[in-house]
Parts: sequence; C-alpha cells; structure tokens
Amino acid sequence: MARRICIFTNHFYPEDFKANDVAFELAKNGFEVSVVTAVPDYPKGKFFDGYGIFKKSLEVVNGCKVYRLPIIPRGKGGAIRLVLNYASYYLCARIFTFFHKFFCKYDAVFVHLTSPFFIGKCAVALKRRQKIPLVFWVLDLWPESLTAAAGITSPLVINPQNRMVANVYKNCDKILIGSKGFEKSILEKGDFKDKLVYFPNWAEDVSAAEISDEVKNAKPFCDFTEDDFVLLFAGNIGEAQNIDCILDAVVKVKNERRIKFIFLGDGRAREHLEQRAEDENLLEHTVFFPGRFPIETMPYFMHKADVLMVSLKDALIFNLTVPSKVQFYMAQGKPILAMLNGDGADLVNEAKCGIAVEAGNSAAFADAVLKLSAMPKDDLALMGQNGGQFYERNFRKDLRIKQLIDLLARI
Repeated sequence: MARRICIFTNHFYPEDFKANDVAFELAKNGFEVSVVTAVPDYPKGKFFDGYGIFKKSLEVVNGCKVYRLPIIPRGKGGAIRLVLNYASYYLCARIFTFFHKFFCKYDAVFVHLTSPFFIGKCAVALKRRQKIPLVFWVLDLWPESLTAAAGITSPLVINPQNRMVANVYKNCDKILIGSKGFEKSILEKGDFKDKLVYFPNWAEDVSAAEISDEVKNAKPFCDFTEDDFVLLFAGNIGEAQNIDCILDAVVKVKNERRIKFIFLGDGRAREHLEQRAEDENLLEHTVFFPGRFPIETMPYFMHKADVLMVSLKDALIFNLTVPSKVQFYMAQGKPILAMLNGDGADLVNEAKCGIAVEAGNSAAFADAVLKLSAMPKDDLALMGQNGGQFYERNFRKDLRIKQLIDLLARI
C-alpha cells in the first residue's frame, strides 16, 4: 500500500477545507503525509495571523509536514488580484515541485482540487518523475468555474484550458468526483470513465466543541423568542451564493415580523448585502449579519434556527455541484430550504429533508418560507431527522476515509 503521500491543495489548515480531514486522518492511519499548499488567506483575502511569505513556510500540523508557498493574497477578490493570486501560487508551486521531486520520495500523489486547476500540472510532474499513482479529487470544474466566476468565454482562453485539463486527467490513475454531475464534464474531455470514483463531501467534525459565554450571548440569537421563526445561512457570503435573491424574497415576507433571517459568515458580498438590507429597512427587525464565528460553533447556532438556508446562482457549474454545506446542514438534523438547481436540489428532495426551489426564483423561495413557518414543529423535526439519517447512511467522514485508504491499497 502507498504509505508516503504528497497532497497538493490550494487551501489547508488553518483554512477550513476537506483537505485538512484527508491529511490528518491519513496521518492517524499510519501514513507519512506531506502537504504542498499556499500561505493561508481564504476567505478574507489577507494572510492569517502568524503567517506570511517568510513565516511558517514549513511546519508540522497534526503529524503532517506542511510546505507553505508564497503567494500574492487575493485581497477583496477583484479580477486582477485573483489573477495575481493564482499566477503567484502556480509559479511558486512549479519551482518548488521541480526541486522537491528529486529529494523527497513518495508512494502516491493526492490532489484536493479547488480553483484554480493549475496545481494539477505540478502533481503530474511529481507523478511522472517518481512513477507513482496520482489520485485527483475534483471539487470544482475547470474551465467551467473560470467562465462562471469571471465571465470568460473566449475560445482563445478556454480551449487551451480544456487541453490542459484533459492532459492532467489523462495522467490520473483515479479521478474522485464530489458530485455525480461532474461526470459529464469530465467525460467530455476524454474517455476517463474507468477512472471515475464517486467521493462526496462530509460534514466537519465539530460536535464536541465547548461553547463560551461570548457565543451563548451572541446577538441576535440571544434575543429571539419561541414565537420567532429563524432561518439561518452559514458560510461564505459571496457572489456565487446569490444572497441578493434571498433578500428579494425577504422583502416579500418582511411584514411577517416573527420571521427572521440570519446570514452568519463573511465574504466579498457581505458589505453590499448589509447596505442593501439597510436601504430596504430590513436590518432592525428582519435581517441580521452577526459576522464570522469559528466552525466549531456552527452546530450551536444551527440548533437555534428552525430552518437552514443554502443558495447558488443559476450557472452550469453550480447546477452540477452539491455545496458542502448541504451535507453539513443534514448532519445537524435541521430542515433545509434550498434555492439551487441540479444535484444539490436533487439531494434535498431525495433525502426528504426540506424544500428545494429553482435557483434565482425569489417568489418560490418566499412562498417556501411562508409554508415552512406555518408547519407544525413535528413536521419540521421529521424533515430534520430525515436529513440526519440520510447523512449517516451516505456521507459520514469515516466512510470516505475508509474508501480512500482502500483505493490507495488497490492502486
């Protein structure tokens, strides 16, 4: 079995990504794990405290050796800063891998892929030099995400990207897909059917967190009464989440004063959304932006809500994606109100754990809010139980780690 694993990932601890679980669990199971990643800057666009271009470039975290490569931080996420962020990481990763592959021997390479895709070329270089298997976990389609995020459709840009992606897939031994909808896109780039393995997300293991008095007294949660009906969105507040459309729905139901909407988290779109909520006179009684809290506190806050919200824009790449927060929500045993298309909506419907409406349909979302707010508590509880049971059968972390270890043994 492959025991010395090199993991390439754009994001790693202290950022909250599934690459953390993969690395730490493999280390617990006796693997020697090295991680090639960047200086952490997500989601705020600036380096985490204690980290920098010349700080903690090499450290050991939970038994994993972590190499952190210098990047230009993404800042507020404008097009120029994102290009510089992507380019700086790719350049540093290529230079690092060129030398690293001669001095450190591995049994396998594992890629945790979020945008951008270029890190795949570095993993291929290591695979070829050391003649070892490459396992590629696709969590973001490329170049589809380039089109969705930046609006780039020119064949002069897209065609070379497609060729690069196809070449990387060709060099993979296994391609893990986080969503079944990814299969069509990948197969359009080549005959990779035999390489595909369904490998979905799981919820973060945060159930044992100790809750401080500061969290318990956090507003607006401590001010709600039993008569209030609370809907909670938790996670990155960006353009892709299309929270503007949720606010369109909020305007339609704002006269129902017992219905409260909380957007817990941070991101590039938060400032705009807060300003819009203020302009619509929603901030005082209806809409709340408490800010960002540690992931360990999420189950506590979600327990305070009646329904958990998830939304994405109507774009091809998002329609093929199951947002990881869907599995996290299901694990909390709470009903889900989803405004998205494709695999994410199908999952909510299959598990019978909530209501899914079309992406961008604020009127349907508003109707679903009113429907859920009028439901008996027992019916809401049943939805939540359905989600929790579905999660236990299909998405637990231990199931995925066992699947990965078995796969590494086979290749």
